[in-house]
Amino acid sequence: MLKPKQYEHLLGRTPFSKPQLLAHFKLYEGYVAKLNAILGKLGKADRAGANYSFAEYSELKRREPVAYNGMVLHELYFDALGRAGRTRPAESVKERIAESYGSWNGWLKDMKAAASSCHGWALLVFDPVEKKLKTNMVQSEHHVGLFVNTPILIALDVWEHAYTIQFGINKADYLKAFFDSLDWEVVSRRFLATA
Repeated sequence: MLKPKQYEHLLGRTPFSKPQLLAHFKLYEGYVAKLNAILGKLGKADRAGANYSFAEYSELKRREPVAYNGMVLHELYFDALGRAGRTRPAESVKERIAESYGSWNGWLKDMKAAASSCHGWALLVFDPVEKKLKTNMVQSEHHVGLFVNTPILIALDVWEHAYTIQFGINKADYLKAFFDSLDWEVVSRRFLATA
């Protein structure tokens, strides 16, 4: 049985209000609970009738990555928050961002444009094939649009639940609060793990 991580330590340590964070934590906990339910049913599901059109086993397998990725993406998001203004990216990260996007500001502009373009997730990933950082957008479902074999350095939740309690429909203010709260030590460790 998977247990959700606890993120109450973020209360008062980010620009996000307590009601906004508590609602977001609850939604994340729902993904963990749903994944547990799916895994439990998969253990008992009849595999003999599995097919593309419809079967309990088939549907559970199709929904498993939605709950799994919903859980993991939220953990990547929350794990990298909370040290606003106290950390800086490692030089190797800054250099790779500049190589991939022309400049630090070019990357930030691209990441904000990606986040503004979708509902879902805007991700900064390391592409081991091209050996560069890329912005990736996940839209409509947590499992649609993810690049295979690309470690995620930054997971930016741009579903409405991540910001509307506090920011209404003002996504630009939410994006500023997110980047103001990003823990670059966490992001840098993720990047260094790809090398």
